[in-house]
Amino acid sequence: MSPGVPRGRIVLYALLTALTAVSIDALLPGLRDIGVEFGAAPPFSTQHVVSLFIFGMVFGELALGPISDAIGRKRALVAGLGVYAIGTLIGLFASSLEVLILGRVLQGVGVAGPKIATRAMIRDQFEGEAMARVMSFLFSLYILVPMIAPAMGQGVIALGGWRAMFAVYLGLAVLMGAWLIWRQPETLPPGRRIPFRPRILFANGVRILANWRVTLLIAATGFVFGAQLLYLSVAADLFADVYEVRESFPFYFALLAGGVGLASYLNAHLVGRFGMDAMARFGFLGLTLAGLSMLAVSVAFGGRPPLVPLLAFGFAAFFSIGILFGNLNAMAMRSLGEVAGLGASLIASGSSLVATLFAVGLGAFYDGTVTVLAGGIFLAGIASLLLGALSARGRDGNVAAVR
Repeated sequence: MSPGVPRGRIVLYALLTALTAVSIDALLPGLRDIGVEFGAAPPFSTQHVVSLFIFGMVFGELALGPISDAIGRKRALVAGLGVYAIGTLIGLFASSLEVLILGRVLQGVGVAGPKIATRAMIRDQFEGEAMARVMSFLFSLYILVPMIAPAMGQGVIALGGWRAMFAVYLGLAVLMGAWLIWRQPETLPPGRRIPFRPRILFANGVRILANWRVTLLIAATGFVFGAQLLYLSVAADLFADVYEVRESFPFYFALLAGGVGLASYLNAHLVGRFGMDAMARFGFLGLTLAGLSMLAVSVAFGGRPPLVPLLAFGFAAFFSIGILFGNLNAMAMRSLGEVAGLGASLIASGSSLVATLFAVGLGAFYDGTVTVLAGGIFLAGIASLLLGALSARGRDGNVAAVR
C-alpha cells in the first residue's frame, strides 16, 4: 500500500467489504443441514436462506446511501452492523426455518451499511493513485472471498454445526463495530452533509427512473445477478443430488467462482480498448450461449449431464457474468452525474429486487436436476441481451437533480 494510506483502515475496509460475500457463500455448505433440522414446507425452502438475504439488501441499499449522506458514514456503518447483528442473533437461536429466514432478511438489510457506506468512506478520503490502490486491493478481495468462503464455512460447520457459522457472523459484526467506534474517524464533516429530505429524494428518484435507459439497465443487471443468485440458491443441493458431491463442494464452487474473477481481471485490461458497451454485448451473448448449451446437454441427459460439461458451461456463464458486472453498473451511472449517490442506491436495490424475484420464482421449480438452473441462465441471458439492446437506443443525457 502506498505511503500515507493507513494500513489499519484498509484492513477494516477489506473486512467490511468481504462481509456480504462471507454472509452468503460461507453458509452454503450448511443449507442441507438446515433443511434436515427444520424441514421445508411451502412457501419456504432452504433456497430462501440465500435469496431472501438479497431481498433484505434491497431495503438497506435503498436507504443507507442517503442516510450516510445525512448523518455521516461512521454512524450509518455502525447502524448497519447493529441491524446485521440483530438478524444474526435471530438466526443463531432460530427454532424454525421461518424464523431463520427472518434473521437472514435483517442480516441483508444491515449488511448494506458496510457495502454502501464503505465505498462512500473511501471516496471521502482518497483521490488519484491512493484511491486506485485502495480500490485495487478491495477488488482483489472481492475476487478471492467467494472462492474461499465455502471452504471456510464447511470447516466451521464441521466443527460446530450450521449455528456456529452464525456465531462467527456475530463475532465479525462485533469486532468491526468496535473497531469502527474506537479507531475510525468520521470522514464526512457536518458541513458537507446533505439533509435527509424524503420529498426531494422521491422527486430525484422519479427523475432517475424516468430515464428509460437507466431503468432498462437496472433490469438487465437484475437478470444477470438473478442467474448468479439462482445458482447460489440451488448449488449445494444440485451438486449433492445430481453428482453426490458434498465434502468437495467448496472446490467446485471455487472453480466456477474463478470464472467471475478471471473475467473481472481481463475486463479491467480490455474495456479501455473496446469500450464498456462492446464488452457488455460480449457478456450478454456469452451468458445466453452458455445457458443454451447447458440447457441442451441437460435435456440430452435427462437433467443429469456429466459433471465436466456442467463445469465447462458453468465457468463460461460465470465468466460472462464477471464481464457484465464490470460494465453494467458503469453504463447505468453514466447519465446520473448530479444524482450519483441516490442513483447508485437505486441501481443496487432495483437490481437486487429483480434478482430476488427471478431466483425465487425459478427456484420454486427446482426438481433435483440441472434443467432449472440451465434454463434460468439461458432466460437471464436472453432477457438481459434484449434489455441491453433496448437501452442502447435511449438518450444518454444527464439527469438533473431537484434541490
